[in-house]
Amino acid sequence: MEKLVIIGYGAAGFAAMIKANELGIKPILIGKGSLGGTCVNVGCIPSKKLLSISHFYRELRKRINSNQFPDFMAAFSEKDEVVGTLRKKKYEDILNSYDVKLVQGEAKFKDRKSVKVGNDIYEFERCIIATGSRPNIPEIEGLEKIDFWTSDRALSPDKKVESLTIIGGRALALEFSDIYSGLGAEVSIIQRSPRLIPEYDPEFSVMARKIIESYGVKVFLNSKNIKVQKKNDKLIVSGNFGIIESERLLMATGRKPNVEIGLENAQIELNERGGIKTDEELRTTNPSVFAAGDVIGIKMLEPLAGRQGSIAVSNAFTEEKKKINYDAVPENIFISPGIAKVGKTSSELIGNMYVKSLKVPIDSLARGYIENEEIGLVKLNVDLRNLKILGIQVISERSEEIINESAILMNAGATINDLIDSNQIFPSFSEVLRLAALSYYGDVNKMSCCV
Repeated sequence: MEKLVIIGYGAAGFAAMIKANELGIKPILIGKGSLGGTCVNVGCIPSKKLLSISHFYRELRKRINSNQFPDFMAAFSEKDEVVGTLRKKKYEDILNSYDVKLVQGEAKFKDRKSVKVGNDIYEFERCIIATGSRPNIPEIEGLEKIDFWTSDRALSPDKKVESLTIIGGRALALEFSDIYSGLGAEVSIIQRSPRLIPEYDPEFSVMARKIIESYGVKVFLNSKNIKVQKKNDKLIVSGNFGIIESERLLMATGRKPNVEIGLENAQIELNERGGIKTDEELRTTNPSVFAAGDVIGIKMLEPLAGRQGSIAVSNAFTEEKKKINYDAVPENIFISPGIAKVGKTSSELIGNMYVKSLKVPIDSLARGYIENEEIGLVKLNVDLRNLKILGIQVISERSEEIINESAILMNAGATINDLIDSNQIFPSFSEVLRLAALSYYGDVNKMSCCV
């Protein structure tokens, strides 16, 4: 019997493997496809490289008043080089540093205490499910008859794309609209909800639309009766918004957990989101099996998946009983300027009479003036009873760095006074957090740069 079997070798699976070795355990690591899972192959790494190229040329065009765009296919070749390098460096090569048995193939549960891969059966003491996720495709009339893209395929086009229609209105849709418009394509977004990024507060949705439209992207909200068809060499999308023609259609409609691994044989149940049901310690309804990462279906973020993988192994073999503080898990949309949040939004705190929102526009910040930033906002939600910070939302350049600091504050249970008592680099974007905290006590427009 094996001490530990890990199913999946993406971020959660690798973190679980590393933690297992720290505890003196040699795991069986089972997976299929390219090592590294979604993030390094068809997620964070390739998309952020392409966004980096898009942002560089967009800033160049603005600075020198030119119409210069990057070479379309060269951008994707550069992305492939980065993906290949990081996959080798951070996944393939590091396997040699750990005591692990790698098994490549598709795993299925045979019963409560074993999995089958091909003709081989592996009995286990404990198992971690880290099988990740895949693009979610909703039912849309005519969709099954055309060759549409998922986010995976949009990262590797076979030729230059002149026009792209995106169905969706959250992080994936916004980032791909940034990428393709930045590479010179005409882009349209069709969102079925009344606003973009509905998981954020409404003012952030409004500013997100303003940012995307500044790229030249057309945005259609509250879209109904969507139908798709192919006519000649064009894909036609129609609905209450009219008719849109484009070369390609991208379904940026989220992701869903990979749970087709014989869970019923192991008596493992699903949650209301279609992911694997776990308790706070990441234990499934089979006490010998834990789950980590996208397959749970809570927040599909690589850093969270890695942390869950490590915690799952700790809880499987020790009495530490570790848990995730989901209010301290940050999210970021890597457009320019970026959009980020951590903790509770005002929409989630409706009905709480003790909440006050502190908002400061980015142009109240010296760094905002220096960088000529016109769009930006930070919003802190604060508990008036103890001045504890309940949530932070940001639109700003370097939003990913600002929200990292915010996550530390949230995890520490910090108050606005803790933030005010800190010293910040000047001029910086992240000092906007302290400025927002200071706004509780006075008008920041009447304060000098460093107070």
